Amino acid sequence: MSLDHYYLLGRSGLRVSRLALGTMNFGTGGFHAAYGKAEQEARPIFRRYLEAGGNLIDTADFYTAGESETILGNLIAEAKVRDRVVLTTKFTNSVAPGDPNAGGNGRKHMIRAVEASLRRLRTDYLDLFLLHTWDRITPVEEVMRTFDDLTRAGKIRYAGLSDVPSWYAARAQTLAEAHSLVPVVSLQLPYSLIDRTVEVEHVTMGQSLGLGITAWSPLGGGFLTGKYRSADQGLAGDGRLAGADSSWTERDWRLLAAVESVADKLGVTMAQVALNWVATQPGVASAIVGASSVDQLDANMMALDFELPAELRAELDEASSVPPVSVYRMFTPDYQSWLVSPGVKVGDKPAGYASAVRNWTPERSS
Repeated sequence: MSLDHYYLLGRSGLRVSRLALGTMNFGTGGFHAAYGKAEQEARPIFRRYLEAGGNLIDTADFYTAGESETILGNLIAEAKVRDRVVLTTKFTNSVAPGDPNAGGNGRKHMIRAVEASLRRLRTDYLDLFLLHTWDRITPVEEVMRTFDDLTRAGKIRYAGLSDVPSWYAARAQTLAEAHSLVPVVSLQLPYSLIDRTVEVEHVTMGQSLGLGITAWSPLGGGFLTGKYRSADQGLAGDGRLAGADSSWTERDWRLLAAVESVADKLGVTMAQVALNWVATQPGVASAIVGASSVDQLDANMMALDFELPAELRAELDEASSVPPVSVYRMFTPDYQSWLVSPGVKVGDKPAGYASAVRNWTPERSS
C-alpha cells in the first residue's frame, strides 16, 4: 500500500495525498472522549501514515477540546516533519461557552483561533486554514478579508471552507476573484455512498470555481463497513453506532448489500470499496480517513490499491442514487434533452478535450 501519488488541491499548487489522515480521535477530551486515543496510542497511527507517503493531516481546534492539535504538534515536532506535512485545522465552534466572540466566523474569533492553534500545534504557520461551519450571520466579505490578511501576515498558506451552503462558497470565491483576495482552494464536506447530497450543487460548484473537495465521513459513520446490522433495539454490531436508534431505511440496507456484493467480487473489504468510490469521484481531491489502530489504517490505505471496474461502479451508483427533486429535476439530461435541446446532441466538451497531466512515468509491465 502506498500514498505516494499526489495531486493539486483545487486551483492551487498544493500537492496532497488522495487519503487524508483525520485526527478527530487524537485526544481524550471534549465530545470525542468515548473513542479518543491518548498520545502514545495516536503515535503509531501517525507514523504509519507518514511511512506510507501520506502528507495531508486534518484536525480542528474543537476536536477533543484542543487535545488533537496539541498531540499533533508534539508528534510532528518529534518526527521532524513540519515542512513535509500539509497541516490543516479549522475554526468556528466555541472554545469558551458564554463568550459571544469565542465562536463563529467573525474576524476577532478567526485571529484568536489562528493564534491558539499555532501555539497548540507548535508551528508558526498553517498550510490550510478552514472555516469549520457556516455560522449564518457573519458577512462573507469579513471572512474573506481576514483570510487574505492572515495569508499576507504569513500565518496561513491557503484558505478553505467546510460545511457551508454552495451559494456561500460560490459568493466567497467570487468576492476573492473580484477583489484580488486570497481564494479558497478547499471545500470539506460529508460525502459517501450513503450520503450523496453534495452532488446536487457542491461538486459542480467546486469543479467550476477551483475548490478541491475533501470528503469527511466517507464510510457513512462506519455504516458502510458492514459491521452493523438492523436489530429491534437499533443497530447491532461492534462500533460506536451500536445500540443507536436506527434511522436507516430499506434503501440504505439495499445499498449495503450492493457494497458487500462488489467487495466479494473484488476480494476486498466493504470499507475499501466505499473509500475507493469516494476518493475517485469527480471533484474529490482527498478522502479523510480516521483509524483506531495501525491495522485499521493499513486496511483503509489499501483502498487505493485497486480500480473499480466500470460495471461495478455503475452498480454502486445505481444502488446509492437518489432521484432529484424540486427544481433539480430540470437539470437532468433527460429533462434537458426533452425541452432545452430536443432533437440534437449538445455537450460541454468532447471526451479527451483536456488530458490529465502526470509528472511520473507510468509503470510498465514486464
